Amino acid sequence: MSPVIAVNLPDGFKRGAVGHPIPGVAAKIVDPATFEPLPPNCQGLLLVKGANRMMGYLAQPQRTAEVFRDGWYCTGDIATLDDDGFLRITDRLSRFSKIAGEMVPHLKVEEAIAAAGAQSCVTSIADDRRGERLVALYVHADMEPADLWRRLSETDLPKLWLPKREDLHRIDSIPMLGTGKVDLRAVRNLAQQVPQ
Repeated sequence: MSPVIAVNLPDGFKRGAVGHPIPGVAAKIVDPATFEPLPPNCQGLLLVKGANRMMGYLAQPQRTAEVFRDGWYCTGDIATLDDDGFLRITDRLSRFSKIAGEMVPHLKVEEAIAAAGAQSCVTSIADDRRGERLVALYVHADMEPADLWRRLSETDLPKLWLPKREDLHRIDSIPMLGTGKVDLRAVRNLAQQVPQ
């Protein structure tokens, strides 16, 4: 979408929101698995369309087909659209895993690990039984994986969201990009390389 899809205005502003969709842009929130529309204030996948939508990726028809759904562009953002039409971006679909049919947010698991005193990045790898399984790479001077797992088990996280004990791995540092963001590709590669 070029150049933007939503904006806050001085006379129409909500803190934490990215604003209303600009004139000529339509936005809707759908269930990431079924693509069924969701009611206002429900978190889901953000789809947008308008005259400013790209025609597709140059010479990449397969990639183009992956991001369009009935004329809507799948942004990959997890968002809400409230009763007043304000859009809030809350996460990225790539930061969720589908485990046993349920969408599990990596950020919530990372927040629980942070509350236990460790910096972390959660990713997922393929699992024959449940589709995917979570792997948490964490940084802590002396917390053993068993101790971290015990602390996570005492939180309010649903049991499905808990990485298995053998999927908690202490590392020296979280891989970062030059931009200062976590290098999610490197994290996933590390998760696939650690002994299972």
